[in-house]
Amino acid sequence: AASSPGGACCWVWEVGSGATLAGYRGGSFAARGLALLGGEHLLGAQVGKAWLGAWELQRKDQLQQKIICPGLVSCLTAAPNGLYILAGIAESIYLWEVSSGNLLAILNRHYQDLSCLAFTDDSSHFLSGAKDCLVIVWNLCSVLQVEHGQSPEPRHVWSRHSLPITDLCCGVGGPMARAATASLDQTAKLWEISSGDLLLSVVFDVGIMAVTLDLTEYFMFCGGMDGSIFQVDLCSWPVQRERGFRTERENGKVFQGHRNQVTCLSVSTDGSLLLSGSHDETVRLWDIQSKQCLRTVNYKGPITNAFITLAPANMINPDSKPSVPLPKFSRHLHNMDSTERSASEGLTLRLGLHQKGSGESYLEKAERLYSQMCLTREKNLMGDQEQLKIQVTELEEEVGTLRKINKSLFDFSSRIITKPGKQ
Repeated sequence: AASSPGGACCWVWEVGSGATLAGYRGGSFAARGLALLGGEHLLGAQVGKAWLGAWELQRKDQLQQKIICPGLVSCLTAAPNGLYILAGIAESIYLWEVSSGNLLAILNRHYQDLSCLAFTDDSSHFLSGAKDCLVIVWNLCSVLQVEHGQSPEPRHVWSRHSLPITDLCCGVGGPMARAATASLDQTAKLWEISSGDLLLSVVFDVGIMAVTLDLTEYFMFCGGMDGSIFQVDLCSWPVQRERGFRTERENGKVFQGHRNQVTCLSVSTDGSLLLSGSHDETVRLWDIQSKQCLRTVNYKGPITNAFITLAPANMINPDSKPSVPLPKFSRHLHNMDSTERSASEGLTLRLGLHQKGSGESYLEKAERLYSQMCLTREKNLMGDQEQLKIQVTELEEEVGTLRKINKSLFDFSSRIITKPGKQ
């Protein structure tokens, strides 16, 4: 994604060939403000505007759909399961449910503007970093279950950085994963989400603007303000909790090529390629083993977001459509700003056939068929035995099917009725 003054603001290209596959037009994206939603939509936080741009992936030349927000969005992320969206607006974190558009929570534990947000790979936790030098770990379940009027308690608050947080990323493993954080204090730190312990702190000669981990978590890659990219070995011996990274000492562990600060980093799934974006208006693809630049793509503006991902099916198939259209996103908790939609917010559960009036229900039909079956059995002595047996078998199968349907509807309605509602 490039902050270009006109034309497309986001491009998709194939890593192997470098061929451009798609372009999405409209606006300029904020740093840490681009997200894939459920493999069907692309979301982008617009610089200086209080709305998100949304594009359907299969439509290449469309103008974005606007999602109005309560304020300027500084960072954005979407849950890997496609169910939730997080946005940083000033010092608050806004959590939306994608299916309904309801604003489920507003979290106010930071003291200055948010700079980055990230979910764990299983969507169970999320992390927030801000200019107040804090990184906070949140349990999504605890956030959703908090009582009305109360503030959820974060799982961890990490305060070991001394200057604003610039980037963070989560490894693989859900709540057992490790997380990396970067800061202007010239350090990158590695944490354990489950315990909250600090595992490693690396000091550099420059402020760190971007950080990422490879899939095996053997290496941590850090992008500096001077355009350098540093490769930190996480499995080096002896193990040190704090270490310094000196460029002159670390031979073969620095990627050189960018002429301005590195803003984003991403590693391919096989761990062989590194993608980097910079304010020098270029995106570079690197071979990690040799540190050689394989491809340089030039744009007409600073690169604010760049990442490698497997191509979603909707992007490849032009005839595909999103399974569910994006709803209108509420700007107030519990959708209080739209009372006229309150009737449609609930779940309408209909037991029985899809018909109006006093039609025959499944239970009534089951009773009628059962009576007919009993009557047929009584007539077996007087009629054609073979034909009646066939009819009895068919009726028994029909009754069995209807009973299964009735039981499924009863179980479903019981779960909905007994489910605790949101206050």
